[in-house]
Amino acid sequence: MSQPPPQQGFGAPYEPQPGVYGDPGQARPGPYGQQPGPYGQPPQPPYGYPPQPPTAPFGRDQPQPPNRPSGGRSRGRLIGLVAAVLAGVLVIGAGVWFAVGGDDGSDGKKPVAKESAEPKQPGTEPDRKKTPAAEAAEINKGRKEGETKVRWIQKNGVDLPGRGASALGPWLSDGTVAKAMYRTVSGYSLEDGSRKWSLPLPADVCAAPTLPTADGKIVIGLRTSTSSEDSVCAKLQMIDLATGEAGWSKAFPQAPTQDGLRNIVMAISGDVLTIGRIGRTDAYRVSDGKHLWDKVTGPCYAYAMTGGAAMFAAVGCNKQPIDEADGEVRRIDPVTGRTVWTYKPKEGWMVGQFYSVDPPVLLLQNVRDPDPQDETQIVVLNTDGAFRSQLAVDEDRPAIQCTFTTRDLGANFDTCTGLAADADTLYLASRYPIADGSMAGEVLGFDMSTGKEKWKVRPPAEQTLTPLRVEGGRALMYLSPSKPKAKEAAGGGIVALGPQGGALEPVLRHPASAAAAERTVAGPLVLYADGRSLLMRPHVSAYTDEEELETRTMIAFGD
Repeated sequence: MSQPPPQQGFGAPYEPQPGVYGDPGQARPGPYGQQPGPYGQPPQPPYGYPPQPPTAPFGRDQPQPPNRPSGGRSRGRLIGLVAAVLAGVLVIGAGVWFAVGGDDGSDGKKPVAKESAEPKQPGTEPDRKKTPAAEAAEINKGRKEGETKVRWIQKNGVDLPGRGASALGPWLSDGTVAKAMYRTVSGYSLEDGSRKWSLPLPADVCAAPTLPTADGKIVIGLRTSTSSEDSVCAKLQMIDLATGEAGWSKAFPQAPTQDGLRNIVMAISGDVLTIGRIGRTDAYRVSDGKHLWDKVTGPCYAYAMTGGAAMFAAVGCNKQPIDEADGEVRRIDPVTGRTVWTYKPKEGWMVGQFYSVDPPVLLLQNVRDPDPQDETQIVVLNTDGAFRSQLAVDEDRPAIQCTFTTRDLGANFDTCTGLAADADTLYLASRYPIADGSMAGEVLGFDMSTGKEKWKVRPPAEQTLTPLRVEGGRALMYLSPSKPKAKEAAGGGIVALGPQGGALEPVLRHPASAAAAERTVAGPLVLYADGRSLLMRPHVSAYTDEEELETRTMIAFGD
């Protein structure tokens, strides 16, 4: 996906695996060169959103936390959701619209960032026995020549509900990496991992955009109360990521039919925030909270948007209220909601994910009459919305990962990792069977104009590759640490691969002595920029409170 330009420190987020509470990013490449969507995978797919291909990187074991929520919906349920949309269950424009709370949704009291040394509310973090740099220093004692160092390791330190909690982010701004979890948003120093600020919230975080604005502002979704019975995800809170200061707050309107407002799709493009769900989309100006628009052209609704350099919408249109909806892809002017261009897939197909916005690459899902041989397609469009190519790849081969499978909240359409592209070459993480019956991974290179495979590259034994973004004519990829059963421990890191395939080029080598610690950050969201990398865990859960508090949630590497 399009990438925000690197900022200082770790730079723009590189696309990790499942991410927490919404992934960070900006309209331009952010600190880790992050791309708008990846960073992990959204929990449950947005309303009317088609299922996703397998998410766990093939050939890689991902520990499942005890009593962990299922995270995403099953493929069948996803199809059912979209089928409901197609069947005209929702009558756009009909029924009564209502808002939760007052006009501004606030009670006159704004949350205030507290000093990081005095977090006493539920969800805030107590002082750690070790500083973030202390454990890193111990690991670095075993560092070998050519390996970068572990800068710091951040542990959870938060007493979470019974099944744990998912995190949204990471978001980068002015030397700070921020994340939201449970009822707190916290900012940490990119240099040493120390907490710079902590903002307690009145209720659980339930959604957030993948990317912040270029000047480091984010708007998160909050539940309307702490009650599990009558609470819905319908409040907005703007936050300055550099300082932790809370800005404007308000409630947003509900659509006539909502599944408890659980599948909220949020995106930021420029200074515009969009909130999508089946039946309604609303756009707000991030800087001041002004409502900008809530409709797209025609008898249609946008159930999901992308953020970053360009705003795309996944749209459903009903010719008549009782008709099945037809899917569309639209390029949207974020300020006005005006449609710039429209791409119409075959009848019965709708958008499941946006894998890239520049160039446009998307997943289409056959939701009307699913054929086991033809359920999904990866399609490439030209910049004017015209069809360019379709990937010639078996449906069971892509190893793309999306955050909705690893988090129990959020459902953004631009949070998948495992695919990167430029104007000529598309790099795709894939899987293949090996002798013992398990699956291993490789990266396939495709011609963007024809959709045909050009080459394949396999990672070292017991490791996996996840394409993040294309930069300087090469694809940057996250190389996982070796599995525990590997004959010799190998650290993870960042590698590069050119458009002709060939040998992997080392960019940043994580120390082998950190392999065990790196593996504990399960299904990480990965950021890379300016010679540094950062991994964040998208969901935290453990068997005991002590284990939960000591769970590693972020690791930073780089000299």
